[in-house]
Amino acid sequence: MSTAFTPVSEADRAAVAEQLGRPPRAIRAVVARCPSGHPAAISTSPRLPDGTPFPTLYYLTCPRLCSLVGTLEASGLMREMTQRLTDDPELAARYLRTHREYLAERDAIESLGTDVSAGGMPGRVKCLHVHLAHTLACGSGVNPFGDETLELVRQSWPTGDCAAPTDS
Repeated sequence: MSTAFTPVSEADRAAVAEQLGRPPRAIRAVVARCPSGHPAAISTSPRLPDGTPFPTLYYLTCPRLCSLVGTLEASGLMREMTQRLTDDPELAARYLRTHREYLAERDAIESLGTDVSAGGMPGRVKCLHVHLAHTLACGSGVNPFGDETLELVRQSWPTGDCAAPTDS
């Protein structure tokens, strides 16, 4: 699967830098936006500017969304998802397909000469941030664990300006 995105603007680069607390590295495009319009996920190059391999093609940047996903990760959900790969051969086959498609998409940009993808694929679930960013970039039906993560955060993901401060 090849997804075409428009190049990142300087305003988006600045927004992502503010979200991350540092300048973004190897950013290629904003692939998803929050309801308020700021970047939610980006696509990165397979290598950092110094040539270091960076196998994570999609990267979640919205702090609120990252926090929601971090809460899911802290709950032990990734262990449960990984166990389901053992218990459900159909899910394991879909996840293997996700891994292969992810590698093909990354290798179409630049091959790293490795079958390491991201998020623990294909044998475990390691990083829900990566899986959600993948789903936000490519749509539902591509990454089963990204789809599940999106459904789990959907009710809490802001519908307004999620860049604005919240009342505590």
